[in-house]
Amino acid sequence: MKLKLIRPIAFIDLETTGINITTDRIVELAIVKISPDGTKLVKRKLINPLMPIPESSSAIHGITDEMVKDAPSFKQISNEVKQFIEGADLGGYNSNRFDIPMLLEEFLRAGIEYSVDGKRLVDVQKIFHLMEQRTLSAAYKFYCSKTLEGAHGAEADATATWEVLEAQLERYPQIGDSVESIVKFTGEDDIVDFARRFVKDKGIEVFNFGKHKGKPVAQVLREEPQYYDWMMKGDFPINTKQKLTEMLNKTLLKKG
Repeated sequence: MKLKLIRPIAFIDLETTGINITTDRIVELAIVKISPDGTKLVKRKLINPLMPIPESSSAIHGITDEMVKDAPSFKQISNEVKQFIEGADLGGYNSNRFDIPMLLEEFLRAGIEYSVDGKRLVDVQKIFHLMEQRTLSAAYKFYCSKTLEGAHGAEADATATWEVLEAQLERYPQIGDSVESIVKFTGEDDIVDFARRFVKDKGIEVFNFGKHKGKPVAQVLREEPQYYDWMMKGDFPINTKQKLTEMLNKTLLKKG
């Protein structure tokens, strides 16, 4: 194994009812966990999203309402999933913008505490886009000289992502061979909330949308406290509301 690990890394791939983190749900989850000794463990689950799966989504991943009608809900398997990835860094393909935010939302909806603080997030797509700029299927063909069978099946995609990373480490020595060196190469996202409603500007949290875009969050919360209430009642991800509340509490502590 080319990748040198200090702790396990879990490659996550989700198939969902759609791409809206706030309103859509997971229908299939696959996690390929690689241990420092190279041992691979796979967890794959079909999940009942408790909502209809749009035909347009089924056309992509092949999962229908009939296939998941007897499957568990995410809440029913949430503890099992958390235990499987506990203590592991996280990896995936476009995972920092979709899979991980979606998974965190599902944990929050299920009332499960799970934090990515202190975990390294390895997004293999970032390496690919920096070096070649293609899709996952093309990446698999390019790096592994194989055709990705079962694309848009969660386990196939998660396994392919892991194999692509191994091939990238072989091809690009400048990346290094550890999670730390990979993240240093790709640049680590300074994430406030996964929906990117807030970003950091010179270390200060600022709004990244709407009429207050570019303004410090603390300043807006002091000058227009009703904006907090508007966001908390609005159609924003739970993770975004959670981070907003944390920033409000910090602002109130400073005032006190």
